[in-house]
Amino acid sequence: MQFNVFVATAALLASASLAMSAQINGFAGADCTGSLVFSSGASSNECLTLGGASVKSIGYSGVPSQIQFFESGGQHDACTNGAQSVLGGGSGCSNAPVGFNWESVAVF
Repeated sequence: MQFNVFVATAALLASASLAMSAQINGFAGADCTGSLVFSSGASSNECLTLGGASVKSIGYSGVPSQIQFFESGGQHDACTNGAQSVLGGGSGCSNAPVGFNWESVAVF
């Protein structure tokens, strides 16, 4: 009986952790204003590209421990060659550096 309870509890915890994801919203304007260009969920340890779009700011919530932001432009697309901004978990908004847009984010 104890084994069945353990297996059921482990299965519930595993399915709950798979269902949890960060919410990522890309905006046309700075400070998470302007039109919503992109919206998606992202799991931990996932790189999320913006589907060919690039945005001035990204709002996020539900990030477990860290989120990394990568600017648009060749060598940094698809979460490569070092993040331009790294923030802690939780929720917030990140503006792209002046003259650049965000292209991808990595959630941890």
